[in-house]
Amino acid sequence: SGYVKLQIKGGQANPAPPVGPALGQRGINIMEFCKAFNEKTKDFMGKPVPVVITVYKDKKFDFIIKWPPASHFIKEAAKLKGGSQEPGRNIVASITKKQAEEIAKKKMKDLNAHDLDQATKIIMGSARSMGIEVKE
Repeated sequence: SGYVKLQIKGGQANPAPPVGPALGQRGINIMEFCKAFNEKTKDFMGKPVPVVITVYKDKKFDFIIKWPPASHFIKEAAKLKGGSQEPGRNIVASITKKQAEEIAKKKMKDLNAHDLDQATKIIMGSARSMGIEVKE
């Protein structure tokens, strides 16, 4: 009957907003989803995890877990809490091209790229848009 896209911290789904209201509208058993999601995302504990939930007419559901966003991995590599307040003007940190390549390898199946080189360019662009410089 539809899709629900959410971003939940890995291993920490609970019935509180935003999970409860989003799933309650569709008539999904919220606790059942939370248990299944927490079980599958133990490895991503505390990291933001995008999830696409497919809701069927009989109130059953499936969900697909994606890798945490590239911005999360970039901040982790640069050891930052957040990006620049003025990206483009104010550079707050830097990562190496090798770090960008490793992030691209992790995110490859979620990115719209044909090869690792293209995926690395996408990650480098994300880093620049956060005010993080990419060094050779």
